[in-house]
Amino acid sequence: MKKLLILGSTGSIGTQALEIVAASEELEVVGLAAGSSWERVLAQATEHGAGTVAFADADAAAAAGEAWGGKVLAGEEGIRDLILDSGADLVLNGIVGAAGLGPTIVALGEGIDVALANKESLVIGGELTMALAEATGARLLPVDSEHSALFQLIGAEAPGTVDRLLLTASGGPFRGRTDLSSVTVEEALAHPTWRMGGRITIDSATLMNKGFEAIEAHHLFGVPFERIEVVIHPQSIVHSLVDLNDGATLAHLGYPDMRVPISYALHYPERADVDVPRLDLAAVGALAFEAPDYETFACLRLAIEAGRAGGTAPCVLNAADEVAVAAFLDGRIGFKSIPAAVERVLTAMPALQPTHFDDLFAVDAEARRRTEEEVVGLARV
Repeated sequence: MKKLLILGSTGSIGTQALEIVAASEELEVVGLAAGSSWERVLAQATEHGAGTVAFADADAAAAAGEAWGGKVLAGEEGIRDLILDSGADLVLNGIVGAAGLGPTIVALGEGIDVALANKESLVIGGELTMALAEATGARLLPVDSEHSALFQLIGAEAPGTVDRLLLTASGGPFRGRTDLSSVTVEEALAHPTWRMGGRITIDSATLMNKGFEAIEAHHLFGVPFERIEVVIHPQSIVHSLVDLNDGATLAHLGYPDMRVPISYALHYPERADVDVPRLDLAAVGALAFEAPDYETFACLRLAIEAGRAGGTAPCVLNAADEVAVAAFLDGRIGFKSIPAAVERVLTAMPALQPTHFDDLFAVDAEARRRTEEEVVGLARV
């Protein structure tokens, strides 16, 4: 039995992971963590036999402690202790945003493999995170559908044979549009393919998420940015492609269903049965591809530029985006103000070379402060 700890158990990734666990005889849940949905977490813990739960929110932890006889931990320190004391063989990090970096550091530092759905762990701290994994021997197993596809495609190839990585993007709800000035929150949350949380759905609408994925791919697979490309593919059937040195191109295909990459990461290096529809290409009929519009979707351009700059630039990028997206969801700024705020903060905070994770946490805090100031100014426009 592989002992599994799930962080973000009430989110989209966490709930689908528990579906995978329920159908598996090889996975045992030893702990769960979430933000504040304590009743739901306790129901999950009871169903799957998890003995310990943790909550980022202290009030949720207190309420859970009164209602449950198991062990309840609170705050960032509680989640850290959950990782340290769970005895887990694998940590699934499904936490959204910069809050997921700390748990990744703790798990890797203990030599525990991480099934990584929290892309910020690599966007914010890519160089340091990968160095930590290498130092302890812990594996980072990608959960994002695109990176899982690349991981599977590259795995059998010898070093030096991969020429290019191609990440596919659905294009989001505004594919083909050139005027985004009147976009509403409801429109931006109506993703045509995937059902996700608010922040990642908006990031998919701006294409910032695809830029984050390019940064993540750069670190996971050691491929320079000039050999990573994004292509719009509205059917979301082809999840990623790789060009090889002999002229061949390999593609990973399947209907969009996150249970497939989640299962692969949880069972790796084995494969397990997953009850999903098998691909019917005749029924799909046609697959379309097009180049992204970097002018209309400026967030994608900004992310690639930050990735190329390296150092603290991606950390600034992520922090500014988190604040700007939250402001848009709250109705404080318009859709086009998201890239405007991000670009202003990136310009004001040139890239530095971090030597410790604490450097990144300090830059993250400063970028958030500056972005809040930009949001106030943009709200007046």
